Amino acid sequence: MHSNSKVIYKITYPNGKIYIGKDLTNSINYWGSAKSEVIAEDFSFEERMNMTIQREVIFFSDSADEVNKKEADLIRQYDSNNPDVGYNRWPKYKR
Repeated sequence: MHSNSKVIYKITYPNGKIYIGKDLTNSINYWGSAKSEVIAEDFSFEERMNMTIQREVIFFSDSADEVNKKEADLIRQYDSNNPDVGYNRWPKYKR
Protein backbone atom coordinates (compact mmCIF):
# COMPACT_ATOMS: atom_id res chain seq x y z
CA MET A 1 0.00 0.00 0.00
CA HIS A 2 1.19 3.51 -0.71
CA SER A 3 -0.11 7.01 -0.11
CA ASN A 4 -2.03 7.01 -3.43
CA SER A 5 -4.03 3.91 -2.47
CA LYS A 6 -7.75 4.12 -1.94
CA VAL A 7 -8.80 2.32 1.24
CA ILE A 8 -11.66 0.68 3.07
CA TYR A 9 -11.28 0.87 6.83
CA LYS A 10 -12.95 -0.54 9.92
CA ILE A 11 -13.42 1.73 12.89
CA THR A 12 -13.94 0.02 16.24
CA TYR A 13 -15.51 1.98 19.09
CA PRO A 14 -15.00 1.25 22.82
CA ASN A 15 -18.30 -0.63 22.98
CA GLY A 16 -17.09 -3.03 20.28
CA LYS A 17 -19.42 -1.71 17.58
CA ILE A 18 -17.84 -1.05 14.20
CA TYR A 19 -18.16 1.19 11.18
CA ILE A 20 -16.89 0.27 7.70
CA GLY A 21 -16.09 3.14 5.35
CA LYS A 22 -13.96 4.14 2.42
CA ASP A 23 -11.49 6.92 1.80
CA LEU A 24 -10.50 7.55 -1.78
CA THR A 25 -7.80 10.01 -0.66
CA ASN A 26 -6.23 7.78 2.03
CA SER A 27 -6.05 10.72 4.43
CA ILE A 28 -4.52 9.80 7.78
CA ASN A 29 -6.96 12.19 9.43
CA TYR A 30 -10.23 10.82 7.99
CA TRP A 31 -12.36 8.89 10.46
CA GLY A 32 -15.54 8.24 8.51
CA SER A 33 -18.99 9.67 8.12
CA ALA A 34 -21.03 7.59 10.54
CA LYS A 35 -23.96 9.54 11.98
CA SER A 36 -22.80 11.20 15.20
CA GLU A 37 -26.26 11.14 16.78
CA VAL A 38 -26.48 7.35 16.33
CA ILE A 39 -23.09 6.80 17.97
CA ALA A 40 -23.83 9.31 20.76
CA GLU A 41 -26.85 7.24 21.86
CA ASP A 42 -24.46 4.49 22.97
CA PHE A 43 -22.16 6.56 25.18
CA SER A 44 -22.71 8.50 28.39
CA PHE A 45 -21.25 11.95 28.94
CA GLU A 46 -18.56 10.42 31.15
CA GLU A 47 -17.65 7.79 28.54
CA ARG A 48 -17.32 10.51 25.91
CA MET A 49 -14.72 12.35 28.00
CA ASN A 50 -11.97 9.82 27.17
CA MET A 51 -12.38 7.40 24.28
CA THR A 52 -9.98 5.27 22.29
CA ILE A 53 -11.14 4.46 18.77
CA GLN A 54 -9.24 2.16 16.39
CA ARG A 55 -9.07 2.62 12.62
CA GLU A 56 -7.81 -0.38 10.65
CA VAL A 57 -7.39 -0.55 6.87
CA ILE A 58 -9.04 -3.79 5.74
CA PHE A 59 -8.79 -3.35 1.95
CA PHE A 60 -6.85 -1.15 -0.42
CA SER A 61 -6.49 -0.67 -4.14
CA ASP A 62 -5.28 1.87 -6.65
CA SER A 63 -8.71 1.62 -8.31
CA ALA A 64 -11.53 3.81 -6.98
CA ASP A 65 -14.02 1.64 -8.88
CA GLU A 66 -12.77 -1.47 -7.10
CA VAL A 67 -13.00 0.21 -3.68
CA ASN A 68 -16.49 1.56 -4.43
CA LYS A 69 -17.69 -1.92 -5.43
CA LYS A 70 -16.05 -3.66 -2.45
CA GLU A 71 -17.38 -1.35 0.29
CA ALA A 72 -20.94 -2.76 0.43
CA ASP A 73 -19.60 -6.33 0.32
CA LEU A 74 -17.40 -5.67 3.35
CA ILE A 75 -20.22 -3.94 5.24
CA ARG A 76 -22.31 -7.09 4.77
CA GLN A 77 -19.38 -9.40 5.53
CA TYR A 78 -18.64 -7.65 8.83
CA ASP A 79 -22.41 -7.24 9.53
CA SER A 80 -21.74 -3.59 10.42
CA ASN A 81 -25.15 -2.51 9.05
CA ASN A 82 -26.79 -4.60 11.80
CA PRO A 83 -27.56 -1.99 14.52
CA ASP A 84 -26.52 -4.52 17.19
CA VAL A 85 -23.06 -4.83 15.59
CA GLY A 86 -22.24 -1.54 13.94
CA TYR A 87 -23.03 1.98 12.82
CA ASN A 88 -23.43 1.57 9.06
CA ARG A 89 -26.99 2.38 7.98
CA TRP A 90 -26.40 1.50 4.33
CA PRO A 91 -26.98 -0.92 2.79
CA LYS A 92 -30.24 -1.40 4.68
CA TYR A 93 -29.96 -4.29 7.16
CA LYS A 94 -32.33 -7.20 6.59
CA ARG A 95 -32.98 -9.50 9.55
